[in-house]
Amino acid sequence: MSSSSASRESRCVQRDLVLACALGTLDPTEVPAVKAHVDACSDCRQDMATVSRIVGSFAFWPTDVLRPTPSLWGRLARRIGAEAGGEPVPLAASRWAEPAWEQVAPGISCKLLATDTDRDRVSMLVQLAPGVDYPPHLHSGVEELHLLDGELWIDEKKLLPGDYNRAEPGTADSRVWSETGCTCVLVTSSRDVLT
Repeated sequence: MSSSSASRESRCVQRDLVLACALGTLDPTEVPAVKAHVDACSDCRQDMATVSRIVGSFAFWPTDVLRPTPSLWGRLARRIGAEAGGEPVPLAASRWAEPAWEQVAPGISCKLLATDTDRDRVSMLVQLAPGVDYPPHLHSGVEELHLLDGELWIDEKKLLPGDYNRAEPGTADSRVWSETGCTCVLVTSSRDVLT
């Protein structure tokens, strides 16, 4: 038996899943089990560390290299599987795609991140252009706002980057505006009422 055959046989049967996890191509539901395995398997822990260092250097690569098309992923998986003498690791099911910014009113853009229709909740990024007011509104549920950049006034309260504001159901914001322009994360009810 050659040394390469012996090393192939001595590799952990979980190795392909560990490598897929390190590359970020593993189905998210499988990640906790693979990470638990890595904690218990020294060979896989070493493989994970090696590949993670390589993947970490990808930050400096062009985006099209980091996110190849699905057809290229398929060809790569088949080729690697053939060279390794095994089945290719399938591409993870469809991933979350970055939503686009949408202008919802003059000077107000939103990027919808998530919607929970069962609880009437939405999570979004909101950008206000300098000097723009957000419409006055009544909170149907809890509203949570985290300011990322710029300055934001909510009635008489001035928020700066990193500030958090929570509004309880039944309360209202009479004036929300930004002199400088701003970006915030907003988690709120989809049933808020514009006044």
